[in-house]
Amino acid sequence: MNTTCPYCGVGCGVSVRDDGSVAGDVSHPANLGRLCVKGAALGETLNASGRLLWAQVDGARAPLETALESAAARLRAIIDQHGPDAVAIYASGQLLTEDYYVANKLMKGYIGAANIDTNSRLCMASAVVGYKRAFGADAVPCCYEDFAAADLVVLVGSNAAWTHPVAYQRLVQAKQQRPALRVVVIDPRRTASADLADRYLPLRPGSDGALFSGLLHWLAQHDGIDSSMLPHLNGVAETLEAAQPWTLARVAAVCELEEAALADFYRLFTRCERVLTLWCMGVNQSATGSDTNNAILNVHLLSGKLGRAGCGPFSLTGQPNAMGGREVGGLANQLAAHMGFSDAECDRLQRFWRSPTVARRPGLTAVALFEAVARGEVKAVWILGTNPAVSMPEGNRVAQALAACPLVIVSDVMAHTDTTAFADILLPALGWGEKNGTVTNSERRLSRQRAFVPPPGEAKPDWWLLAQVAQRLGFGDAFGWTHPAQIFREHAALSGFENHGQRAFDISGLAQLSDAQWDRLQPVQWPVNARFPDGCARLFGDRHFYHSDGKARLLPCAAPAATPVSAALPLLMNSGRIRDQWHTMTRTGAVARLMQHIDEPFIALHPATAQRWGLASGDLARVQSAHGWMAARVRLDSGMRLNELFAPMHWNRQFALQSSVDALVAARGCPHSGQPAFKQTAVRLAPLRADWQGWLWQRDIAAPDGVRYWARAPQAGAQRLTLAGDGTAHDWAQAQLATQGMKLQQAVGAAGEYRLLAWRDGALQLAFYAAPRLPTLDQDLIAAAFRAPPGDAAGRFALLAGRAAQSSGTGRIICSCFGVGENAIRQAIAQGCDSPAALGTTLKCGTNCGSCLPELKQLLVTPATA
Repeated sequence: MNTTCPYCGVGCGVSVRDDGSVAGDVSHPANLGRLCVKGAALGETLNASGRLLWAQVDGARAPLETALESAAARLRAIIDQHGPDAVAIYASGQLLTEDYYVANKLMKGYIGAANIDTNSRLCMASAVVGYKRAFGADAVPCCYEDFAAADLVVLVGSNAAWTHPVAYQRLVQAKQQRPALRVVVIDPRRTASADLADRYLPLRPGSDGALFSGLLHWLAQHDGIDSSMLPHLNGVAETLEAAQPWTLARVAAVCELEEAALADFYRLFTRCERVLTLWCMGVNQSATGSDTNNAILNVHLLSGKLGRAGCGPFSLTGQPNAMGGREVGGLANQLAAHMGFSDAECDRLQRFWRSPTVARRPGLTAVALFEAVARGEVKAVWILGTNPAVSMPEGNRVAQALAACPLVIVSDVMAHTDTTAFADILLPALGWGEKNGTVTNSERRLSRQRAFVPPPGEAKPDWWLLAQVAQRLGFGDAFGWTHPAQIFREHAALSGFENHGQRAFDISGLAQLSDAQWDRLQPVQWPVNARFPDGCARLFGDRHFYHSDGKARLLPCAAPAATPVSAALPLLMNSGRIRDQWHTMTRTGAVARLMQHIDEPFIALHPATAQRWGLASGDLARVQSAHGWMAARVRLDSGMRLNELFAPMHWNRQFALQSSVDALVAARGCPHSGQPAFKQTAVRLAPLRADWQGWLWQRDIAAPDGVRYWARAPQAGAQRLTLAGDGTAHDWAQAQLATQGMKLQQAVGAAGEYRLLAWRDGALQLAFYAAPRLPTLDQDLIAAAFRAPPGDAAGRFALLAGRAAQSSGTGRIICSCFGVGENAIRQAIAQGCDSPAALGTTLKCGTNCGSCLPELKQLLVTPATA
């Protein structure tokens, strides 16, 4: 069975074997058989642990029919009393296109308001604005095959080695096969992606727009304009005039780069015939995100470096179906099939849908939507497949808004998330292996998502839940589908309806597929129509664009926003993703091996910055902004700029006590796209003091009480928590165990060390180890005892001590694909492995997704510490 991966926008194909294990689909053009560690661990997310299996109404289990009736009745009452603008839907880039289509049709075409937005607003909205302003269409012109054909690849604002690892490995492979290929990485933080770079530019955060405006000026001054493009462009003169002040010296000063390094990059871009620019959240999640996108598009248009193999502006989509959501109008400022809100487009859509009404103006985008909930203007919100109480900026205010909202409906796969806690009605949705539909990846490639496991409990497709509520609202005839292929055909037909080549998105060539043909649909890049019956890999090779005059537009771009630091908040926090986790950890956080690489919330600091704030590696720190605070462990990273820090976005209240990064981020962003500026938050630091720190292994998932800090990581047979608390560890442990009726084995050591084992019926139930600093233990030994307890006194004594005489453990996991730890790698290096290839041959590390290769290279040149 071939299906797709539900994580990033690379859109990898997945083959599911008869035994339920997964592998990369060698026939899928996006990944050609390769999977990252998250994709390889998909089978481990399919168990029913923690699943939302049954509907709930007002906190109590209810028949699904009752929940649907209640949802419809309460929505109808609010619409009748307060009007359609009092209702909103907040969706997700992890929905299938068919789910998204139904939600959009219900909200905009039948309820009659455009208040449907998506978490894609948080990652791709600025790219959408950039493409539409430049090309007249939200149309990414490139494909992954361009990696192998480029002379120069510019990677800006993206740690693709960790966030899009399969695409990044295609770039690695291209450079191995063609060493002349140059790679430039532009990022304030030296990430794993810079491992491949011929040139690395550590620019000031948020100054990317200045860098590309300076490049535009350089092109004009150094014979970098493709004169054959000029008849196909508008706005050239005014855009070049606006770029004139961006001299090399000024750009270098604003970006805090050396002039020589900047000029070297500009010369390289100008000289290379085929240039591919890749970007992601570091560009989009900014107060000037849309303008920075257009600054990138400007240089490709003026230099003619697009529409051909190996060149073009290529935004890397964050989620598996953010593109599909954009196709069906999943954003509040667009209608289905890439239509806008002109009278003609609204009339066209209403005719096609035969609907009683169509929204005639844009709705509330994500931040504005939850602000309207907080003000009481939106009185009902239906949240599908996302966790805004964690992922939205100013998350504490979002949580407060949801708590006060009269009606919160949540469709999800998990019973307990930070958002489901506020639901009045919970609807059980299908998970990845149970869903059937289509998705679109970063290169405009549609792929079939095929179900291969039966749904648990009463879980249903999101499209079905939406359609059932729509029918109960009185819209039955328009929502009577019985199969997702019917929805797809309607979506495809709409894309070609009265199109006449005016809209880039057109898959009308697929509108007549039978159910069987839809089920067999092979990956294909849109447009798919009479002109391109087999799809189209690259756009704009004919230099025809989608503005009314057929031309593209250059736009003058705003200067970079001022860095928001102050005397009270003097540091700048950047947030982002780590290699093995996904979004708010709803699925990946439950997989033990995905917690092996990085198992705790952290902040990365330059050693000099840490010293300034009285912090050392391994300390706990408190990070404070104007909107909230979080706790995390300190990591030293010489690749960080001074007075800046990086914090991963994933941890939430299910996995840590107070480590939600987005709670610190202000609800401000790009005025054109509404995308929040997650990348630049002013903060201050302080040590988080505690009398003791410790490790706690326990069988259940319960959060501990009475501590200052905790973070949880699942392991086979147990949950492992990192703790910090006040008082004595002994007193805390005794209070926790006072009523649990277990046999205790305790030891008190020198300098405040404390050990505790708790047994029931011969099985280890709890293991606790504490000291003034976090103790060093043989964690493999302790974890194994929960699966098979030691059989003799010596084994139990070693377990109480937390280390076996002859065991050194695996150490920090470097390669999650094969579970290879630092200790084994160090040993192999000592025995003569002198390259990543040699380590791969000996240990297999680095031979699957390749995302651990930068760390392997670092270990080869870094001495082991005692």
